[in-house]
Amino acid sequence: MRPSQTQTCPSPCLGPGRAQGEAGVCARCSGAAPGPVGLAMTAVEEVRASLSSVEADSRGSAPPDGLCWVSVLSCLLLACSYVGSLYVWKSDLPRDHPSVIKRRFTSVLIVSGLSPVFVWAWKEFTGIQTGPCLLALMGIRLEGLIPAIILPLLLTMVLFLGPLIQLAMDCPWGLIDGIKVAVDPRFWALCMSDMRWLRNQVVAPLTEELVFRACMLPMLVPCAGPSTAIFTCPLFFGVAHFHHVIELLRFRQGTISGIFLSAVFQFSYTAVFGAYTAFIFLRTGHLVGPVLCHSFCNYMGFPAVSTALEHPHRFTVLSFYVLGVLLFLLLLFPMTDPLFYGWPTPVCTLTSTLGSVCS
Repeated sequence: MRPSQTQTCPSPCLGPGRAQGEAGVCARCSGAAPGPVGLAMTAVEEVRASLSSVEADSRGSAPPDGLCWVSVLSCLLLACSYVGSLYVWKSDLPRDHPSVIKRRFTSVLIVSGLSPVFVWAWKEFTGIQTGPCLLALMGIRLEGLIPAIILPLLLTMVLFLGPLIQLAMDCPWGLIDGIKVAVDPRFWALCMSDMRWLRNQVVAPLTEELVFRACMLPMLVPCAGPSTAIFTCPLFFGVAHFHHVIELLRFRQGTISGIFLSAVFQFSYTAVFGAYTAFIFLRTGHLVGPVLCHSFCNYMGFPAVSTALEHPHRFTVLSFYVLGVLLFLLLLFPMTDPLFYGWPTPVCTLTSTLGSVCS
């Protein structure tokens, strides 16, 4: 459990602008009349002191004893409720059958709709004092909404630059044809009538990000801190995907060793992806960014590196693979800067140590 700390801002007299600050702030301290620069620096000091006071008030008192146990058990219960809701319907049909998908939509949407109750109950039981309201903690707010819709999705598309270039090279459509299809209402009507498309692109991203990010991170951050929560939260998300093993074994879709190797790979991939969307949620304080990134990644799937190695233009394709990863690493922090989305983000007010993730 972390001790309660209060973040303080350094005096302008001690920072890089010390020569300018001495003419104003230091003169003020000595009783001399400050000039224009001094007045500006005084205003900066007052704003910083005000922000520190607001942050300290919003974070409340030190976390109670046993908070981590309560938080972890609450997250585990929430994850089990989500996965369990998929199996309340008895059926001998595979998971991709439309009737199975429709039934699971019903149970998953009910659990997801009730998931904020877990957060509320956790908050009441632990006595954690929060400044922002419950919906804001879960990333449902208006401040910084437009950047939260655009920037995280663009960042994810940069990461998939190689697969996108590969897809564009292999696609028989031109750019104009693609735009015509994208704006055609009949295309979207066809998509909405496909149960698998609805599951992969709409329902799964929305419900999984709501449950495994928006509900779990506010419960984990006060206990573990932002950085640790980023890597703890995806463990619940990864384990939740192990239920696919049950269906693969049930319908004998492969050998036992092959099924478990596939499960291990899926756990690793979903855990890494979950850490990425948790990072986005903490940095932006919005649910919409992780949902859109999740939907996009479901559409793209895991990058087909083996296909890229056999591509007729493999040097070009692989170059874009490498370029995409380098640009992603370069833009990761700038494009998720909390200043774009309203600093500090609501969930980050739950910790006494902001760290690099929340600042």
